[in-house]
Amino acid sequence: MSRRIPATVITGFLGAGKTSLLRHLVAEAGGRRLALVINEFGELGIDREILLGCGVAGCTEEDVIELANGCICCTVAEDFLPTLERILERPEPPDHIVIETSGLALPKPLVQAFAWPEVKARVTVDGVIAVVDAAAVAAGRFADDPAALAAQRAADPSLEHDNPLEEVFEDQLAAADLVILNKADLLPAESFDRVAGEIGRQLRPAAKWIAARHGAVAPAVVLGLAAAAEEDLANRPSHHDLEGEHDHEDFESFVVARGPVADTVAFLRRLGEIATAHDILRLKGFLDVPGKEFRQVVQGVGARLQHYFDRPWRAGEARQSRLVVIGRKGLDRAAIAAALEA
Repeated sequence: MSRRIPATVITGFLGAGKTSLLRHLVAEAGGRRLALVINEFGELGIDREILLGCGVAGCTEEDVIELANGCICCTVAEDFLPTLERILERPEPPDHIVIETSGLALPKPLVQAFAWPEVKARVTVDGVIAVVDAAAVAAGRFADDPAALAAQRAADPSLEHDNPLEEVFEDQLAAADLVILNKADLLPAESFDRVAGEIGRQLRPAAKWIAARHGAVAPAVVLGLAAAAEEDLANRPSHHDLEGEHDHEDFESFVVARGPVADTVAFLRRLGEIATAHDILRLKGFLDVPGKEFRQVVQGVGARLQHYFDRPWRAGEARQSRLVVIGRKGLDRAAIAAALEA
């Protein structure tokens, strides 16, 4: 029997740094051919476009596949398995498959799919990687202390309702073989040590954690774990083991298209204000900056924003600023769109 192709599942909440990690893995692949399966929450294929704009020769249209028909953990049979089979049927299959899940995805149903007869003999789950925004954890977004969580909810009206994110986060940690504590540079040493201790206590004995900034982790650390996770499901507990469905009704997303952005400094400052005012979880997209040959990528987690120029606008490509907004159900779409278009 031929060697099974290793597959790595990358999980993590919105804005944790999964796409940054993927860009680094592609840039440092060293000739290893990677197939990337991207499951993005929202209507605009920003993550795929960011990867294709990375300028790395091994990052081709064929090797970056987007699944946009819903959360990957809920569309395994209809969407993910057929995609995986198409990858395996290529004349030259990849050396490694890397799957970036949406921030809402539960890892265990996806790992279970690799035990299905259609793929079991041909692919193995090399490892489950959980990317964690260390700064967000330090701010108490996913506290496992009930008293601390109650205090946080009392102080923040947006968290007074039942919020499934804590359970999703815990499920991602429970399934992980490796946890990447990303954005470590945003925390003082004492705060980071506290976060690392909290995360470490939630991991399985065999799981490890490492610190990172900007998702820069060597492929040798992430790929090649040989965990065979699909054969180890019993040791990866989940809050949702007994549930038939995973409900995503607490979240929504929409796209705002606008004209050129001449004053990017002022616009980025306004983006942070808009995110804070409307409790937006995630902002990401592209800006058309007059006089610039390259498009500008914008990515934000709450009011925290990153931006950079990635690739030139292509001949015949419409230069348009586009942003996808992700937040809890009930966003004031009209007000947000008006603020972004102003």
